[in-house]
Amino acid sequence: MSDNLPPPPPEQPQPSPWAPPAAPPGKPQRTGLIVSLAVGGGLVVAGALVALVYSLLDSVSDSIALPPARSDAPYSDPYDEEPYGEEPYGEDSVEEEPVEEEPEPVASGPAAERDVTITKCVRDSLIGWQHADLTIANGSRSPAGYVVFVEFLDAKGAVLTDGIATTDDLAPGASVKVKAQGVGEVPKGTTCRVKQVTRDPM
Repeated sequence: MSDNLPPPPPEQPQPSPWAPPAAPPGKPQRTGLIVSLAVGGGLVVAGALVALVYSLLDSVSDSIALPPARSDAPYSDPYDEEPYGEEPYGEDSVEEEPVEEEPEPVASGPAAERDVTITKCVRDSLIGWQHADLTIANGSRSPAGYVVFVEFLDAKGAVLTDGIATTDDLAPGASVKVKAQGVGEVPKGTTCRVKQVTRDPM
Protein backbone atom coordinates (compact mmCIF):
# COMPACT_ATOMS: atom_id res chain seq x y z
CA MET A 1 0.00 0.00 0.00
CA SER A 2 1.17 3.49 -0.80
CA ASP A 3 1.34 6.29 1.61
CA ASN A 4 0.39 8.82 -1.09
CA LEU A 5 -3.45 8.44 -0.67
CA PRO A 6 -5.44 11.67 -0.69
CA PRO A 7 -6.80 12.80 2.61
CA PRO A 8 -10.45 12.06 3.38
CA PRO A 9 -12.97 14.83 2.57
CA PRO A 10 -14.08 17.01 5.45
CA GLU A 11 -17.31 16.10 7.16
CA GLN A 12 -20.37 18.06 5.96
CA PRO A 13 -22.54 19.55 8.71
CA GLN A 14 -25.81 17.70 9.08
CA PRO A 15 -28.96 19.84 8.67
CA SER A 16 -31.15 20.32 11.74
CA PRO A 17 -34.40 18.35 11.69
CA TRP A 18 -36.29 21.55 12.78
CA ALA A 19 -35.00 23.81 9.99
CA PRO A 20 -37.40 24.57 7.08
CA PRO A 21 -36.79 22.62 3.95
CA ALA A 22 -34.44 24.23 1.51
CA ALA A 23 -35.87 25.92 -1.55
CA PRO A 24 -35.72 23.76 -4.62
CA PRO A 25 -32.90 24.75 -6.91
CA GLY A 26 -33.67 26.89 -9.93
CA LYS A 27 -36.64 28.86 -8.38
CA PRO A 28 -35.63 32.34 -7.12
CA GLN A 29 -37.49 33.67 -4.00
CA ARG A 30 -40.18 36.42 -4.58
CA THR A 31 -41.09 37.28 -1.00
CA GLY A 32 -40.19 40.96 -1.31
CA LEU A 33 -42.35 41.40 -4.41
CA ILE A 34 -45.36 39.77 -2.74
CA VAL A 35 -45.04 41.98 0.34
CA SER A 36 -44.77 45.13 -1.79
CA LEU A 37 -47.87 44.20 -3.82
CA ALA A 38 -49.89 43.44 -0.64
CA VAL A 39 -48.99 46.78 0.99
CA GLY A 40 -49.75 48.73 -2.18
CA GLY A 41 -53.10 47.02 -2.65
CA GLY A 42 -54.09 47.73 0.95
CA LEU A 43 -53.28 51.41 0.54
CA VAL A 44 -55.35 51.63 -2.64
CA VAL A 45 -58.37 49.96 -0.98
CA ALA A 46 -58.09 52.22 2.09
CA GLY A 47 -57.95 55.35 -0.06
CA ALA A 48 -61.00 54.24 -2.03
CA LEU A 49 -62.97 53.65 1.20
CA VAL A 50 -62.04 57.10 2.57
CA ALA A 51 -63.13 58.78 -0.66
CA LEU A 52 -66.44 56.88 -0.65
CA VAL A 53 -67.23 57.79 2.98
CA TYR A 54 -66.40 61.46 2.36
CA SER A 55 -68.69 61.66 -0.68
CA LEU A 56 -71.55 60.00 1.25
CA LEU A 57 -71.22 62.43 4.17
CA ASP A 58 -71.14 65.40 1.81
CA SER A 59 -74.33 64.33 0.03
CA VAL A 60 -76.15 63.63 3.33
CA SER A 61 -75.21 67.04 4.77
CA ASP A 62 -76.57 68.77 1.66
CA SER A 63 -79.89 66.91 1.84
CA ILE A 64 -80.55 67.69 5.51
CA ALA A 65 -81.97 71.18 6.07
CA LEU A 66 -80.51 72.50 9.26
CA PRO A 67 -82.61 74.98 11.28
CA PRO A 68 -81.38 78.56 11.28
CA ALA A 69 -79.21 79.63 14.15
CA ARG A 70 -81.10 81.24 17.03
CA SER A 71 -80.54 84.93 17.38
CA ASP A 72 -79.42 86.35 20.68
CA ALA A 73 -81.40 89.54 20.08
CA PRO A 74 -84.45 89.92 22.38
CA TYR A 75 -86.70 90.97 19.52
CA SER A 76 -86.91 90.15 15.85
CA ASP A 77 -85.77 92.55 13.19
CA PRO A 78 -88.38 95.11 12.11
CA TYR A 79 -90.45 94.41 9.04
CA ASP A 80 -89.35 95.78 5.73
CA GLU A 81 -92.80 97.20 5.17
CA GLU A 82 -93.39 100.82 5.89
CA PRO A 83 -94.95 101.54 9.28
CA TYR A 84 -98.60 102.38 9.48
CA GLY A 85 -98.94 106.10 8.99
CA GLU A 86 -101.21 107.60 11.59
CA GLU A 87 -102.85 110.82 10.76
CA PRO A 88 -102.29 113.56 13.28
CA TYR A 89 -105.10 113.90 15.72
CA GLY A 90 -107.25 116.87 15.01
CA GLU A 91 -110.72 118.15 15.39
CA ASP A 92 -111.64 117.18 11.81
CA SER A 93 -110.18 113.64 12.00
CA VAL A 94 -112.68 112.36 14.59
CA GLU A 95 -116.35 112.47 13.92
CA GLU A 96 -118.21 112.97 17.12
CA GLU A 97 -121.53 111.24 17.40
CA PRO A 98 -124.36 113.37 18.62
CA VAL A 99 -125.06 112.71 22.26
CA GLU A 100 -128.57 112.95 23.50
CA GLU A 101 -128.68 115.24 26.43
CA GLU A 102 -130.42 113.78 29.42
CA PRO A 103 -133.12 115.97 30.85
CA GLU A 104 -131.97 117.77 33.93
CA PRO A 105 -133.88 116.91 37.09
CA VAL A 106 -136.46 119.44 38.04
CA ALA A 107 -135.54 121.20 41.24
CA SER A 108 -137.78 120.72 44.18
CA GLY A 109 -140.47 123.28 44.43
CA PRO A 110 -144.17 123.85 44.69
CA ALA A 111 -144.90 122.17 41.34
CA ALA A 112 -143.25 118.89 42.42
CA GLU A 113 -144.51 119.09 45.99
CA ARG A 114 -148.07 119.40 44.75
CA ASP A 115 -147.71 115.85 43.33
CA VAL A 116 -147.21 114.39 46.85
CA THR A 117 -149.93 114.00 49.46
CA ILE A 118 -149.59 112.61 53.00
CA THR A 119 -152.49 110.25 53.55
CA LYS A 120 -151.50 108.90 57.00
CA CYS A 121 -149.00 109.73 59.72
CA VAL A 122 -148.87 106.74 62.05
CA ARG A 123 -146.79 105.79 65.09
CA ASP A 124 -146.18 102.09 65.64
CA SER A 125 -147.58 101.18 69.09
CA LEU A 126 -145.07 98.35 69.62
CA ILE A 127 -141.72 99.97 68.79
CA GLY A 128 -142.69 103.65 68.74
CA TRP A 129 -141.39 104.35 65.22
CA GLN A 130 -143.30 106.77 63.00
CA HIS A 131 -144.03 106.42 59.29
CA ALA A 132 -145.93 108.42 56.68
CA ASP A 133 -148.15 106.95 53.98
CA LEU A 134 -147.87 109.01 50.77
CA THR A 135 -149.62 109.20 47.42
CA ILE A 136 -147.56 110.45 44.49
CA ALA A 137 -149.43 111.57 41.36
CA ASN A 138 -147.36 112.57 38.33
CA GLY A 139 -148.67 115.97 37.27
CA SER A 140 -146.06 116.50 34.53
CA ARG A 141 -146.26 115.70 30.79
CA SER A 142 -143.58 112.95 30.79
CA PRO A 143 -142.72 109.88 32.86
CA ALA A 144 -140.80 110.80 35.97
CA GLY A 145 -139.17 109.40 39.07
CA TYR A 146 -139.71 110.92 42.51
CA VAL A 147 -137.69 111.22 45.71
CA VAL A 148 -139.68 112.47 48.69
CA PHE A 149 -138.03 113.58 51.96
CA VAL A 150 -140.30 113.53 55.03
CA GLU A 151 -139.65 114.99 58.50
CA PHE A 152 -141.22 113.81 61.74
CA LEU A 153 -141.84 116.63 64.23
CA ASP A 154 -142.72 116.75 67.92
CA ALA A 155 -145.44 118.98 69.40
CA LYS A 156 -143.10 121.99 69.43
CA GLY A 157 -142.14 121.58 65.75
CA ALA A 158 -138.64 120.20 66.40
CA VAL A 159 -137.42 117.53 63.97
CA LEU A 160 -137.13 114.16 65.69
CA THR A 161 -136.23 111.96 62.70
CA ASP A 162 -136.77 111.75 58.96
CA GLY A 163 -137.56 109.26 56.20
CA ILE A 164 -137.40 108.87 52.43
CA ALA A 165 -139.84 107.47 49.87
CA THR A 166 -139.05 106.86 46.18
CA THR A 167 -140.72 105.74 42.98
CA ASP A 168 -139.42 105.26 39.40
CA ASP A 169 -140.89 105.73 35.92
CA LEU A 170 -144.29 107.02 36.93
CA ALA A 171 -146.38 107.72 33.82
CA PRO A 172 -148.03 111.14 33.34
CA GLY A 173 -151.31 111.28 35.24
CA ALA A 174 -150.58 108.01 37.10
CA SER A 175 -150.36 107.73 40.89
CA VAL A 176 -148.72 105.36 43.35
CA LYS A 177 -148.81 104.80 47.12
CA VAL A 178 -145.49 104.71 49.00
CA LYS A 179 -144.30 104.83 52.62
CA ALA A 180 -141.59 106.95 54.25
CA GLN A 181 -140.32 105.14 57.34
CA GLY A 182 -138.82 107.09 60.22
CA VAL A 183 -135.96 105.63 62.25
CA GLY A 184 -136.03 105.64 66.01
CA GLU A 185 -138.69 105.87 68.72
CA VAL A 186 -140.76 109.05 68.84
CA PRO A 187 -143.35 110.25 71.38
CA LYS A 188 -147.05 110.22 70.83
CA GLY A 189 -148.42 113.20 68.96
CA THR A 190 -145.54 113.26 66.43
CA THR A 191 -146.55 114.81 63.11
CA CYS A 192 -145.30 114.37 59.54
CA ARG A 193 -144.24 117.01 57.03
CA VAL A 194 -142.97 116.84 53.44
CA LYS A 195 -139.61 118.59 53.46
CA GLN A 196 -138.54 118.24 49.80
CA VAL A 197 -139.68 116.57 46.59
CA THR A 198 -137.40 115.91 43.61
CA ARG A 199 -138.95 114.95 40.28
CA ASP A 200 -136.64 113.44 37.61
CA PRO A 201 -138.06 113.21 34.07
CA MET A 202 -137.32 109.86 32.41
